[in-house]
Amino acid sequence: MYDGDAIRPAYEKLDQWVKNTPPEVLLQKKKEAEALFRRIGITFAVYGEGGDTERLIPFDMMPRVFTEPEWRKLERGVKQRARALNAFLHDVYHRGEIIRAGIIPADLVYRNEAYENAVVGIDPPAGVYSHIVGIDLVRTGPGEFFVLEDNCRTPSGVSYMLENREIMMRMFPELFRTARIAPVDNYPNLLRRTLASVAPRKTEGDPVSVLLSPGSFNSAYYEHSFLADQMGIELVEGQDLFVKGDFVYMRTTQGPQKVDVIYRRIDDSFIDPLCFRPDSMLGVPGLMNVYRSGGVAIASAPGAGVADDKAVYIYVPEMIRFYLGEQPILNNVQTYKCADPDDCKYVLENLKDLVVKEVHGSGGYGMLVGPRSTAEEVSNYADRIRAKPEEFIAQPTLALSTCPTFVDEGIAPRHVDLRPYCLVGKEVHLAPGGLTRVALTEGSLVVNSSQGGGVKDTWVLAD
Repeated sequence: MYDGDAIRPAYEKLDQWVKNTPPEVLLQKKKEAEALFRRIGITFAVYGEGGDTERLIPFDMMPRVFTEPEWRKLERGVKQRARALNAFLHDVYHRGEIIRAGIIPADLVYRNEAYENAVVGIDPPAGVYSHIVGIDLVRTGPGEFFVLEDNCRTPSGVSYMLENREIMMRMFPELFRTARIAPVDNYPNLLRRTLASVAPRKTEGDPVSVLLSPGSFNSAYYEHSFLADQMGIELVEGQDLFVKGDFVYMRTTQGPQKVDVIYRRIDDSFIDPLCFRPDSMLGVPGLMNVYRSGGVAIASAPGAGVADDKAVYIYVPEMIRFYLGEQPILNNVQTYKCADPDDCKYVLENLKDLVVKEVHGSGGYGMLVGPRSTAEEVSNYADRIRAKPEEFIAQPTLALSTCPTFVDEGIAPRHVDLRPYCLVGKEVHLAPGGLTRVALTEGSLVVNSSQGGGVKDTWVLAD
């Protein structure tokens, strides 16, 4: 918000608004926002805890603001990355040219637990494997953005992006009258069009899309039901679908209805018990045979997770150069691969200064933030790395940007990151905004909701 002691131009109207609004009014608005979230049911589940695991995600009323020139750079960079990741997925499930060229180690791909042999040789509609790509970004200075990680399977959180905007517009309409803020409410329509654009050739008439959910016990079930409702498509579970011949059908009160596109929100191993885990009760028996024969599209494709592995992440800039012939617009954070003996030695010697992540981890679980950890925690984590070095990567502790945030003491700086959502079909779209996550604990760098983080509205100001 500030450049030294001066207010950045993008935040001038917000600064004026805060100064003109009494603190008791802001506090009341905060309570109203929490009540709205609770009444609507915007919660998330935390696994591994006893008792009531349904939590209300903390919502901060102070939005994060981007100017249009800043956003255009991010948009170009995110779209570039999404195209390269999809090219990589097509390559490794076909000829593996990037591996033949010696750019990426074969073991890193073919022995990766996210690599699915059942997908080898399949050509998905429009050649797209990852249809919804969430790129986690951090800012370290004016115009300096870095990619923390890629999410190519089923990136969650877009419902918060949409609901944050809805609640802000409902509670503070005066802010939207005085500022030209790019709308995000077209995202569900763009998502539906993206899904329809990758319908298989065997589709007759308008494509029928469904959202496949594991059910109400899943941590992101609210988002599943919200998105299905917003898109106007059916929310289904595995038992609602069945395979007959070369097609997938949905059970309805009016008889079977053919399904052309499945937006799946379940993990690969549960999609089809005849192909993956035989004990899965969540998937559809025979679904992979239909997918293989071109009778249905699955978004995102099984096996897409190999592209967002944290060890594969290191090579994304090289993917951009190899497949697109371009220089990366957005840079990676410097990353040390513990599977490499020299990198591992450096990491172990500097563990107290680094952030270490599990290669296959997510949600902020299993991380070590060295500067915020005790000597005992660092020592215990070092033992884990020595035991299985290939399961970890490490990155320097970045000086993440902060954003004004309402806390008990008033307005204070808190660290933030950003997840924009890129839709990849026959066209590539990026919603003008995203999910800004904020670390509500002072000094914390961990923004995940499962670790106590909150969310903010994200504004892109039109020129």
